[in-house]
Amino acid sequence: MLHRKKESKGEAPKLDMTPMIDVVFQLLIFFVVVLKQEDVLSSLSVARPAGEREVRPELPTTTIIVGTQGFVFNGREVTLSDLDRQLARVSTFSTTAMIQVKCTKDSQHGLLVQALDLCNKHGLTGISIFSL
Repeated sequence: MLHRKKESKGEAPKLDMTPMIDVVFQLLIFFVVVLKQEDVLSSLSVARPAGEREVRPELPTTTIIVGTQGFVFNGREVTLSDLDRQLARVSTFSTTAMIQVKCTKDSQHGLLVQALDLCNKHGLTGISIFSL
């Protein structure tokens, strides 16, 4: 009697996924490091709807210089009451107009406070304070 050996089928071969996962993560890290945000943003074409707000012409910057004796408004010496009128005029155009208050090194603190009080009185909010 002939005995045939049964062929053992064994286990099916397995595919090892570890090297493929390693390569994918290395590529991912490479592209994250190399890719610049400007590249992504420049290729996006986003059209935003225009706002419905009224467009006003931009006012020039108003300069107030606080000196030892008084105020200089846009290059012209003024009194406190003149400064009050000029700031009232500026506030009629825009309360967010840019106002630069520049103090000389020997100016009185009280004059600065008076100028800021006048800006507050007229509702002006775009104020920057500098020292010369």
